[in-house]
Amino acid sequence: MHKGEIDIITLGCSKNLVDTERLIFRLQQAGFRCVHDSPEPHGEIAVINTCGFIGDAKEESINTILQFAQRKKKRQLGKLYVMGCLSERYLAELKGELPEVDKFYGKFDFMNLVSDLMQKAPVACDNLSLSYGRTLTTPSHYAYLKIAEGCNRFCSYCAIPVITGRYKSRTIEDIVQEVRWLADKGVKELQVIAQDLTYYGIDLYKQSKIAELIDRISDVEGIRWIRLHYAYPTDFPTDLLSVIREKNNVCKYLDIALQHSSDHMLSLMRRHINHERQTALIRQIRSEVPGIHLRTTMLVGHPDETEKDFEELCQWISDMRFERLGAFAYSDEEGTYANAHYTDNIPQSVKQQRLDRLMSLQESIAAEINAEKVGSTMQIVIDREETDYYIGRTEFDSPEVDGEVLLSKKTNPNLTTGSFYTAKITEADTFDLYATVTNNTPT
Repeated sequence: MHKGEIDIITLGCSKNLVDTERLIFRLQQAGFRCVHDSPEPHGEIAVINTCGFIGDAKEESINTILQFAQRKKKRQLGKLYVMGCLSERYLAELKGELPEVDKFYGKFDFMNLVSDLMQKAPVACDNLSLSYGRTLTTPSHYAYLKIAEGCNRFCSYCAIPVITGRYKSRTIEDIVQEVRWLADKGVKELQVIAQDLTYYGIDLYKQSKIAELIDRISDVEGIRWIRLHYAYPTDFPTDLLSVIREKNNVCKYLDIALQHSSDHMLSLMRRHINHERQTALIRQIRSEVPGIHLRTTMLVGHPDETEKDFEELCQWISDMRFERLGAFAYSDEEGTYANAHYTDNIPQSVKQQRLDRLMSLQESIAAEINAEKVGSTMQIVIDREETDYYIGRTEFDSPEVDGEVLLSKKTNPNLTTGSFYTAKITEADTFDLYATVTNNTPT
């Protein structure tokens, strides 16, 4: 056990990671040594930032807490704290079931942990106010930029509004100032994140301001790539498309969760859009932003999803040919509309079969799209160095969730992490590309 050292474990999404980075910065200011996601934790204090979105995520969070509780029982750990979405959602139950945890914090009061450790008065914490203080846990050349909390959509299956509450945008001015601060620290690439980018600004400005925000961010000197995550198809602000098309540093990439394609399921899911309008939107996006890569998410096994619904979804995915696609099986979540009004009537085995088939279909589509890139020249950024390869990404690849570009050290010597290069794609497999730089000088 290392005195004065805190192990911090982050579970769940990149929005949680931003909270962790803010906490680490404050703890370091208070004199603590922080280690993030260590494979061999040795700190006298552990902080677990939990996820409570779906069943698998909740199980992972609970198992992680139990692992550290065992370390505490064995006197390998002094104090154990839990924060984040799971404790926000199940605070009372967790307190009763996990007495080994010294204190629980929710998603919006976690900064009080610093005050508690220092035994001082509570620190006022507005999770949406501008806080430049972040210790990046990502490679230093990119960062996640959280522009809002919460969600107003209330889709049938989703517990996010239960956990995070109504949508709350940060102001454009605050966000732009943070981007300038990040750029001064050497950040060149931003992953703009929110539960719903589409709704950004409506609560503050009475209209969507995502296009204006991205336009303002793109003018910040030093920012080379801006990538957009988690748009919503209903009431999509089409003025954003011209910003993506015309701004050189806004990646031709959009993460837009669609979930299904049949009118029957879109209605049951309370998505407030139908098949025809959703298909028209995808075609409009591709038409107005040539070459754009779309990432989406699909949900299978929602209550009352028929074989016909699923077959229609598979056919639609074949027709739309999404460059990036993930999927998950329905999880019946307390507090959601589906939990209250529907019966979870799709057997788990059927959910898994549908999920496997959907992902197999997407693998073939992704492999074909990747193969079409062989021979093309692209800009790449180098993320890290491994034994035989430098590992990079194109503008069409978001960290952690998308494919990578592998560059052999034998043919691409002396590349620099965090630098951008022009490279020719030489090979492709299902998800990753292989490339050779055309010039070893960074662009």
